[in-house]
Amino acid sequence: MAQCKPFKAIAFDLDGTLIDSVPDLAAATNATLAELNLTGCSEEQVRSWVGNGAHVLIERALSFALGEAVEAQRLEAAMPIFMKHYEAHLQRHSKLYDGVINVLEQLHSMGYQLAVVTNKPYRFTIPLLDAFGIGHLFTQVLGGDSLDKMKPDPLPLNHLLQQWQLDKTELLMVGDSKNDILAAKAAGISSIGLTYGYNYGEDIGLSGPTAVCDTFSEVLAHINDSQKVMEQ
Repeated sequence: MAQCKPFKAIAFDLDGTLIDSVPDLAAATNATLAELNLTGCSEEQVRSWVGNGAHVLIERALSFALGEAVEAQRLEAAMPIFMKHYEAHLQRHSKLYDGVINVLEQLHSMGYQLAVVTNKPYRFTIPLLDAFGIGHLFTQVLGGDSLDKMKPDPLPLNHLLQQWQLDKTELLMVGDSKNDILAAKAAGISSIGLTYGYNYGEDIGLSGPTAVCDTFSEVLAHINDSQKVMEQ
């Protein structure tokens, strides 16, 4: 039987999937709280707050520091302060997870179209990818503010399907958060849930991804195994 790929394209989340960015986010969050004369937070707390975009991260941090719900006006006033501090701390302490470069380079050489679909603001996404030397491997990069909606809404994944003219069976989503899995389900595509990232302390398997991987290198093995099945 002629060879065929089970997927033609793969979309990857960024924070908690490709890059451990919490140290930088925690430093920027604490700098923001300090400028606002509020109590700081721990890195572990920030790990439990990330995944829904910068607004939600700062809303959770302010709510923790204030001990109450945050008014919209106060949140909006804090956002430029956080953006300033995050830009200053960007890529100071972040690092790629083990196996990321090797797997991405192999998938790229195998002819897969690769994308980043993150809830991080776009202005911070490109510099991070380039700083780690992986930006050139992606033909599409969507930040949390690139479209009208972000994960868990399926819009970013549907955008890729349309842009690349793919059938739903041809796109795979890889991420560490239930937002990634929910977005994939809503878009009707397959997904891989990673156990090592940021998922609010929940088992990623509870979100029902198509497959679960404990390391990034296992993603390549899963894709290769899927291809072998297709070739039988």
